[in-house]
Amino acid sequence: MKRIHVAVGIIINRQQQILLAKRHEHLHQGGKWEFPGGKVEIGETISQALIRELKEEVDLDVESTESFMDISHNYPDKHVLLDIHLVKEFKGEGKGLEGQIIQWVNSEELGSFDFPEANLPILEKIRQLDL
Repeated sequence: MKRIHVAVGIIINRQQQILLAKRHEHLHQGGKWEFPGGKVEIGETISQALIRELKEEVDLDVESTESFMDISHNYPDKHVLLDIHLVKEFKGEGKGLEGQIIQWVNSEELGSFDFPEANLPILEKIRQLDL
C-alpha cells in the first residue's frame, strides 16, 4: 500500500479564524475540505516542509510552526501519516495559488464542512483549543 507523509497546517489568523482549502475534484478525497499542507520531501523537517508548502499553495510566509498532533490513517488505497502543526506567526492573507478555493472560518463553523476521514481527530482536538 502506498504510504504518504504529509505536513499539515492549522493556520490561525489574528481574528482566531482557521484557513481551509477545498481539494480539487480529481485528487484523492477530492471535493472535501482540508487544512493546507503537503508532502514532506526527503531531508526536510516537518516545519520546513510546511513552510515550503504553505508558500507554494496559499502564498503565506510562515515564520514558525508548533507541533500539534500526528495521525496515522489507512484509506483503502493508501496510508497517510499526517504531521499537524499550528501556524500562528505568518505574513500574508492567503490565496489559492493552485486554483483551489480557500476560506477563513471560525472554529465553531468547522463542523459544517466535509473533511476527509483522517482529519476527524484534528477537528476534535481543535474543539479543545481556546479560540
